[in-house]
Amino acid sequence: MRFPTLTRLSPALAAAAFAASAADAQTVRQAAGLAAADIQAAVDQYRLDLGALNPNNPGSFGSGRREINWDAVPDAFAAPNAFPADFFNQSTPGRARGVLFGTPGTGFQVSADADNPTATPKDFANIDASYLGEFEAFSPERLFTSLGSNVTRVDFFIPGSNTPATTRGFGSVFSDVDLANETKIEYFDSNDQLIFTALVPAAGIAHQSFSFTGVSFVDAMVAHVIITSGDENLADGVVDDPEGDGRIVPVDLVVMDDFIYGEPVPEPSSLLLLAGGLLAFGRRMLGR
Repeated sequence: MRFPTLTRLSPALAAAAFAASAADAQTVRQAAGLAAADIQAAVDQYRLDLGALNPNNPGSFGSGRREINWDAVPDAFAAPNAFPADFFNQSTPGRARGVLFGTPGTGFQVSADADNPTATPKDFANIDASYLGEFEAFSPERLFTSLGSNVTRVDFFIPGSNTPATTRGFGSVFSDVDLANETKIEYFDSNDQLIFTALVPAAGIAHQSFSFTGVSFVDAMVAHVIITSGDENLADGVVDDPEGDGRIVPVDLVVMDDFIYGEPVPEPSSLLLLAGGLLAFGRRMLGR
């Protein structure tokens, strides 16, 4: 009796093939408008794409989704204070959400709420007074931004651990996207290869507008995303000016609200090692 020949791919080639096949099958949900209701249907559909909302406990549930809406962040970690990059990758239930933030800037901040003990103004007006009323929360009432840069990186981990993970997709709500082709989400696999770029739709020249973009894949193959919010970072003296009044280059300031992402699961390299072990076992059995 002849047995079929078993071919062994190198981990790099197998990972590349996995990424290429998965990247061919993505679903994009987008919307923009002047009211939260204008993006609600797209947000809800994206939630359905990813599956049921999981509790924020350590470990991976294998499927479904997790969310971050920033509103449960304590005052001690909100404006005017810095927000820790690993706040949502702790082993404590509620904070075990499997994400770690990074930026080429100086850090992160979550906006103050209306009744904070230091009377810090909302909407990041502690950074520049002109921001009060510029932004609006989709899920009241906190917002999120990087500091010193308009770029935010989100890496995925098995919740409550330092074990790298991948996810089926990631989406974000944005506030005050005025200009097209500036705000975007880039999706990378575990080999740091760019697999998809989604441009976030603009809501037009208006204050407190809403935009949403979420991309999902058939398989969990997104290891991290890089978010570019507008074309400038928030800073004292930097004013939102998308029409470029009195400037050579327009300025579009954008902040983030709800993050919605697939349940973090073991990254493909771990699965490939398992598959390689099973393959080697099978070959030994066939050789007997």
